[in-house]
Amino acid sequence: MLVAVGFLAAMDAVLKVFAGYYPPIQVGAMRGAASIIFILLPLVYTGRWGDLRPVRWHLHLLRGVLAVVMLWGFIYAISQLSLADAYAIFFVAPLFVTALSVPILGERVSWRRWAAIGVGMLGVTYMLQPTGAGLSLLGALGAVASALAYALSVLLARVLTRTDTTVAIVFWFLVLLTVFAGLIAAPNWVPIRREHWLWLGVLGIVGALGQHFVTEAFRQAPPAIVAPFEYTAILWAVTFDWIIWSVLPDGRVYIGAPLVIGCGLYIIWRERAIKAELAAAEGQAA
Repeated sequence: MLVAVGFLAAMDAVLKVFAGYYPPIQVGAMRGAASIIFILLPLVYTGRWGDLRPVRWHLHLLRGVLAVVMLWGFIYAISQLSLADAYAIFFVAPLFVTALSVPILGERVSWRRWAAIGVGMLGVTYMLQPTGAGLSLLGALGAVASALAYALSVLLARVLTRTDTTVAIVFWFLVLLTVFAGLIAAPNWVPIRREHWLWLGVLGIVGALGQHFVTEAFRQAPPAIVAPFEYTAILWAVTFDWIIWSVLPDGRVYIGAPLVIGCGLYIIWRERAIKAELAAAEGQAA
């Protein structure tokens, strides 16, 4: 997961560079198109083309719409904010996942986790407060919208895993992102500069490698153990911000981000504890 987060942070750094030259929705289409070929390469080697067959088309289409919102919101956010500032707000996504799992998946959330969600949202609200020298409010709202779309997409992916393969879920997510975002961006499409084609290839490679290592991380260990390492993204973001753009996080982030990250880690720990208690109870019953 540490390696995966590093690759995905590098991908986001390239997206931030592109956001300075192209509209956010076009950058989203470019991101999707750049990764599709690298998802298909393993299938060329194995010949398992049947794995791409979608079962629940309507859920794939809905995730395609969410992909556009997620990428557009995040790319707009990083065009207005530093990577670290955008990440700090986007980290509210696990809190959204927990809250939305109640109506979508029918899961039960204890009062402790609801309290953690509330505290985390206070942290985000604090970072969203507009000031003359603070965060860009529109950029911050873009990060919130992206986090919400991401949370909904993750929950739909959980539903899809019951009937569709992992490669089908990832492939159609990227294809529909590319098609939908491309159609929206087409009227105002900006020709891709010659010097950016190489970076477009880099974007596809680091995105595909990040996705590969994320998959392997969750294959090798339970989510409750792996997920906390996602928060190391803030370290990569601060590093890229400092090296490439010579900026550091906004002052509000130093207070709001620890609240959001701490609450996210608590929710992960609490879910792990509940599963351990259930497993112990089942063992005693057996």
